[in-house]
Amino acid sequence: MPSSCELLFRPYQRHSGAIVEPSSCLEPCAGIVTAVSRSPTHSIVKTTEKSIVLVAGLGVEGDVHQGTTVKHSLRRLRFGRQPNLRQVHLLHAELHDELRERGFNLMPGQMGENVTTRGLDLLSLPRGTRLRLGSNAVVEVTGLRSPCTQLNRLQDGLMAASLTRDATGNVIRKLGVMAIVIVGGSVQAGDPIEVALLPVPHCSLLPV
Repeated sequence: MPSSCELLFRPYQRHSGAIVEPSSCLEPCAGIVTAVSRSPTHSIVKTTEKSIVLVAGLGVEGDVHQGTTVKHSLRRLRFGRQPNLRQVHLLHAELHDELRERGFNLMPGQMGENVTTRGLDLLSLPRGTRLRLGSNAVVEVTGLRSPCTQLNRLQDGLMAASLTRDATGNVIRKLGVMAIVIVGGSVQAGDPIEVALLPVPHCSLLPV
């Protein structure tokens, strides 16, 4: 009988030419979905919905970034035929909390995310981590979301507030992570998030 994690992460994808299976879940419920959003246009703000549908290999049904190849309006000009590694944007609600303390008035979806989470340190996840959202949907984390100047159109200074530096001066991007859809399904606020990692060594997230 396959374990719950083995069932969670089917079908497996190829990494560096070899089939790589995840290790074990970090914990039964590592976090929770607090809101879901989508937009059919290239606007920074996405509309909060009661639920969204993730489609395997494509992204969020009805969202402008749904597709197998790059959909970002600027990146498409240079990388339009490359695989779409930005099908789903996940953002931690803790960033909203931090920014509100600094005077920014933010609601879920306003920073362009499809899935707002709480209780899960998204930025510390290694590349290839798989997240089960709710009962069925599974996404694979591909990299970091880089803040863009559109954030300043929403609120002045918001882009800079979404960046910081570590002790050695390296830039830390705080605007959540991007992912691709491995298993489709419906996702809504209140859904639990389960986490599974690929075997070590782990690769740190880079901007995608």
